[in-house]
Amino acid sequence: MTLSDTLINTLFDGRYRIMRKLGSGGMADVYLAEDEELGRRVAIKILNDKYATDDQFIERFRREAKNAAGLSHPNIVSIYDRGEAEGTYYIAMEYLDGRSLKELVVARGPLPISDAISATRQVLAALRFAHRKGVVHRDIKPHNVMADADGRLKVTDFGIARAGVSQMTEAGSIIGTAQYLSPEQARGAPVDQRSDLYSIGIVLYEMLSGQVPFTGESPVEIAMKHLSDTPRPPSLLRPDIPPDLDMVVLRALAKSPEDRFQTAEEMDAELGRVASGVGVTAETADAATAVLSGTALASAPTAVVPPRRPPPEARRSYRYAEPPPRRRPVWPWLLALLLVVLAGVAGWYAFGKIQDSLGGSGTVSVPFVVQMREDLAVAKLNGKGLGAAVHRQPNENMKIGLVFQQGTVAGARVDKGTAVDIYVSTGPPKVQVPNVMGKSNNDAIAAITGAKLKFKVLQVFSKEDGGTVVAQDPRGGRIVNQGSIVHINVSKGLQPLQVPDVRGQLFDNAAGQLQGAGFAVARRDVDSSQPKDTVIDQDPRGGSSLSRGGTVTLFVSKGPKQATIPDVTSQDEASARQVLEQSGFSVDVQQQDVTDPNQDGIVLSQDPSGGTKAKPGTTVTIVVGHLVEVP
Repeated sequence: MTLSDTLINTLFDGRYRIMRKLGSGGMADVYLAEDEELGRRVAIKILNDKYATDDQFIERFRREAKNAAGLSHPNIVSIYDRGEAEGTYYIAMEYLDGRSLKELVVARGPLPISDAISATRQVLAALRFAHRKGVVHRDIKPHNVMADADGRLKVTDFGIARAGVSQMTEAGSIIGTAQYLSPEQARGAPVDQRSDLYSIGIVLYEMLSGQVPFTGESPVEIAMKHLSDTPRPPSLLRPDIPPDLDMVVLRALAKSPEDRFQTAEEMDAELGRVASGVGVTAETADAATAVLSGTALASAPTAVVPPRRPPPEARRSYRYAEPPPRRRPVWPWLLALLLVVLAGVAGWYAFGKIQDSLGGSGTVSVPFVVQMREDLAVAKLNGKGLGAAVHRQPNENMKIGLVFQQGTVAGARVDKGTAVDIYVSTGPPKVQVPNVMGKSNNDAIAAITGAKLKFKVLQVFSKEDGGTVVAQDPRGGRIVNQGSIVHINVSKGLQPLQVPDVRGQLFDNAAGQLQGAGFAVARRDVDSSQPKDTVIDQDPRGGSSLSRGGTVTLFVSKGPKQATIPDVTSQDEASARQVLEQSGFSVDVQQQDVTDPNQDGIVLSQDPSGGTKAKPGTTVTIVVGHLVEVP
C-alpha cells in the first residue's frame, strides 16, 4: 500500500474516515480521521509502508502504542485503538487541535517566566505518572509536547519509551534527539527516569531563553558538548530570570544523574517554590554551584558511542531534520578526539585494575542502589566487598522498603570493607491533622498547609456564620501521611428561602404568613387609595430568595383621603356594619318600630346615603327596623 494523499476520504480499517493529513514523521504519517463507530475525531498514525516489514520499526511502533495506552493522565495523549490493516500498522489517538511547544517557542520567542514554569510543571506531572508506572520516555523535547484548545499540555510519542532502566542504543545507534539528550544517552549508557529530567531541563532552558544550551554542526559534536561543556545560566541570555530559577535549570542539567533531581516530584516541588517566591532548597543551590564550577565533570564518564546514521530516506522524511553539515568535513577531527578519549578511558580502567591487584584488598567502585529493595541493595554492596549502614527514614516519593538515597555517589572508588550509608524509605512522613472546627476558612487552610497537608473546601449551607468551618475529615488529632487531603466544609450561611407574595392582604394576615415562613416583618405606612391596612407592596418581592430570619418590609395603605360610602340599605344590620367598617367608616345604629316581619333587623335608611364621598372615619347612621306587635 502506498501511504499518500490517496487515503483522503477513504475508510481505513473499515472504521476511520480519513479527512486530511496532519503531518509526517521519520517512520509514520499522521492523519485527521472521523471514527464512524464512536462519532469522534481522532489522529491516526500510520506506519509508512517502507517500514511495515522492518521488525525494528514495527517493534518501536507497537511499543509506542503499548506504553502510551497504559498511561491514562490529563497531560498524556490518550491512545484509543491500535491494530494492523491494509498491509501496515496504525495507532488511533486523541486529536489535539493545537500546536507543539516547539512551534509556540519558535512563533512567540521566549515564554513569560510564569508560563514557562507552568508548562514545565505540566510535563513533569505527565512524567511523574509515567515514571511511577515504570515507563521512561527517553525522547522528551518540545516537539513531543502538544497544547490542546484549552491550553493544557500533553506529552506524545512514546515510540522509544522503555519500562525501567534500559540501554539507550538500538543496533548501535543513539536513540533520541541530539539537542535534548542526557549525557548517559550520548554515551549509550543505561538510562532511568533522571534522563527524562535532564531533557525537561533543556526544554525549560529553551522556553526561558529561546535557544537550547548546546548546539553544533553535527549530532556527535552536540553529544560531546552534553558530556563536557558547562551550560551558561539562562539569565545571561535573559536578565529578568530570577536566580532561583537559574539554579533549578542548572541542577536539572548536571552531568551525573546523582547530582540532578532524582524524581519528577522533586523538580516540580522546586518549581513550585520558585513560583510562590520561596527560595530553592540547599540541595538545589549546591548542585547548581557544582554545575557552574565544573566539579561534576571530573568524575563524569566522557566516552560517547558514535551514532549509526539512519538510512537516507529516513533522514529525508524526518520532521525535525538535523542541520546540514559544514562544507569542510570535521569527522576526521572528531574521530581522532574520540579515539583519544577512548584510549584515556581504557588506560584509566587498566590502571585501576593494576592498582587493585597490587594493593591487596584495594578499592572498589560503589554500585548504584537507589530505588532497590533494602535486601537487594545490601546484597549488591556485599557482593562488591562493601558493608551497608542502613538508615530508615520517611520519604514521600519512595515506597516502603526501597532505597531513596545513598551516602556515597555511585561510581566512586572506596576501600573494600567500607560501610556505605543507604537510606531506606519507611513511607511518607506521618503528621497530625490539626483541629480546624469553628475556625475561619483562611485560618483553617493556613493550619492545614502548615502541617504539610493538602486541603479541599466544600461550601455548604449552615446556621453558622459564613466562612466558618463546620466539618472536617479526617477529624483533628488523626495521624495521616504527609501530603494527605483534609476535606473541610465551610458555611455559606443559612440557606435562602422563597418569599411569599402577600400583596393585597390586610397587614395582620400578611405579617402572620411571613413570620410563619421564617421571616421578620417591618411595616411602613404609605398614602394610597387602597383601603386602610391593605398591603400594597413588599420588599423583597414575592418569589425572590432571602435567608431565614431576613426582614421583609410591607408597605401598608393609610387609607384613601376620601372614600365612597357604600349603600347598605336592605342589608341586615350585621352585614351593613361590616361593609361600612371595612370601607373605613364608623357606624351609628338607630332603631325604628315596624310591624312588617320582613323589615325586622333590616337597614331601612342611611345617612349619608350610599354613593356619597366622605373622609375615612366619618360616621354613617343606619336606621334598622324593630318589629312590634299591633294591639
